[in-house]
Amino acid sequence: MSSELSELYQSVILDHNRAPRNYRRIDDASGSARGRNPSCGDEVVVFVRNDAGVLTDVSFEGSGCAISRASASLMTQSVKGKTRDEALALFERFHALVAGDGADARSLGKLAVFSGVRAFPARVKCASLAWHALRSALEDAPARRHPDDSRPNSETKRSADAV
Repeated sequence: MSSELSELYQSVILDHNRAPRNYRRIDDASGSARGRNPSCGDEVVVFVRNDAGVLTDVSFEGSGCAISRASASLMTQSVKGKTRDEALALFERFHALVAGDGADARSLGKLAVFSGVRAFPARVKCASLAWHALRSALEDAPARRHPDDSRPNSETKRSADAV
């Protein structure tokens, strides 16, 4: 990786750490999950609103290192507007990027900033923590029905430790 590209990636991570996007609770979330990395103390709660099969809102709260917070921030931007299946497929591609079998970084857009993480095994958990929580939240988050459907909707709360 070139020095200029590395500096750009570092700049994006620092920006999302200092001013994380979608850092808030979603009170009417259709699902949420807590993630925790016991080796470093990073903690995150991911909230999703699944309306008629589309993730109309995704957010997070928590504390952690710059990589953990930036990853959560970029994740929320990347999956908002996607279907559950599209978000889960993006999780798999992102995990392949950071865990080492080398997903095509160019196809991941801004998420490519985490491509260097695989060189630092202790940081893989930091980068993937929010993603594992997202996957847990999506596993049981039912799609909210259209507003004219009066059936109740359940909320799911799960926990996912970094793997």
